[in-house]
Amino acid sequence: MSYNTLSYDVTDSILTITLNRPEQLNAFTVEMCEELIRAFDSASADDEVRAIIVTGAGRAFCAGMDLSREGNVFGLDESIQPTLEDMTSRYNDPDIVAGVRDTGGRVALSIFRCTKPVIAAINGAAVGIGATMTCAMDIRIATEHTRIGFIFSKVGVVPEACSSWFLPRIVGISRALEWTMTGDIFDGAEALEGGFVRAVVPADKLLDEARKIAKRISTRSAVSVAMIRQMMYRNSALDNPEDAHRIESLGMYYTSLVDGKEGVASFLEKRPSNFTAKVSDGMPPFYPWWEKKSN
Repeated sequence: MSYNTLSYDVTDSILTITLNRPEQLNAFTVEMCEELIRAFDSASADDEVRAIIVTGAGRAFCAGMDLSREGNVFGLDESIQPTLEDMTSRYNDPDIVAGVRDTGGRVALSIFRCTKPVIAAINGAAVGIGATMTCAMDIRIATEHTRIGFIFSKVGVVPEACSSWFLPRIVGISRALEWTMTGDIFDGAEALEGGFVRAVVPADKLLDEARKIAKRISTRSAVSVAMIRQMMYRNSALDNPEDAHRIESLGMYYTSLVDGKEGVASFLEKRPSNFTAKVSDGMPPFYPWWEKKSN
């Protein structure tokens, strides 16, 4: 599978996706959107991939949308005049997908539905979509060179990439409002203080730190990790803890039958675990429960 705007490398069960337009500071394009969706969907179904790291080539992570595009720089079709009803009844209509739904949001949703943990190694500027796409990732690490900016109010538009759902959950509503309403650019230290990143490390240690985390996760049960990822995101948005209890009960029941038995045995025998359940064919029969609930 070839990519024009990305590099895709799997080593030791860890996929590294590198945004690869360094001369343009990895500026985001519609083509990059489509390739990122394809990359995350491919990794989600690939049992050889146990964790994903996303970083940028050169000195930037992603400097936002490529503004050199002719016409609507965001790739939107100005002839459609969509309504709120269209975003429900025609949500998957090709004209709405291509001409109305924001490209960053489509990428964020591909990350959200992914069965593998995603780590953002933010190596430099992460502005606009470069910042919001990382909100859908599970763990973020910055360097002393990292600069982050939710700059949408400065250019007269609104945050996208589902960031109005993710960002307040990560940093709280007050901090999310401050960062998005001012549009100010801030450094890794402020991102760390605000809880947006877990660490600020020297630039030459960034990928090593990301790989350490990815490696720890990759030794765990693939099915357990996939279930935990979806349960945390989806259950935390439910109205009642009893709703979470229903999902957790089914999750505990089915995971206890295969990898759960191996996990207990390895603990009692004081040896490393040998988990065998695969995401491709070993997920509990009620997964994905949110789709079945809506049908």
